[in-house]
Amino acid sequence: MSFDEKYLGDDFLSAMSDVTPLGPNDKVNTTHAQKSLAQQLRRKALEQQLNKANNFLSVEITHLVAPDEIIGFKQDGVQEGVYKNLRLGKYPIDDVLNLQQGSFEKSRQLLFDRIRLNQEKGIRCMLIKHGRGEQSKPIAGYLKSAVNQWLVQLPQVIAFHSAQLHHGGNASVYALLKKSEQHKMHNRELHRKK
Repeated sequence: MSFDEKYLGDDFLSAMSDVTPLGPNDKVNTTHAQKSLAQQLRRKALEQQLNKANNFLSVEITHLVAPDEIIGFKQDGVQEGVYKNLRLGKYPIDDVLNLQQGSFEKSRQLLFDRIRLNQEKGIRCMLIKHGRGEQSKPIAGYLKSAVNQWLVQLPQVIAFHSAQLHHGGNASVYALLKKSEQHKMHNRELHRKK
């Protein structure tokens, strides 16, 4: 009895008797067709549509704030010293988002996209310019009220507060973002005990 017959069995060998091994040049050639501009544009439009569909920020504003009101929020677990430094504008501003002069829906989508992108990139503090909205119709301070509500709804935002005068005062807000998982791991490695 040969090695093959002993370990593989007669049934397998008889089933495989007509199989021929592949030669050295038996390769399957595939070509990657270049996508046309129309296909690329269609894909981009679908991605934007999907992103809009995933935007969970509310379109109905339930709590209105006055145009000159100071707004702020911090999640449970954020230290008072961290929140105080944010209020005082002591963190370096890594990104500025200007929502003034934009439509409500455009501002909603832009804020949603930018917060997610900034958190993924590891940006910790950003300045959001929403304006006071003293002349906005039909309600004064409507966009400011919307930003106040939206920032609370975003899990990436751990705290926000109206900015200092040199950064726009109560027409702007500082937003402090959670660390990304990559930055958390980096900090763990940096500060682990040896």
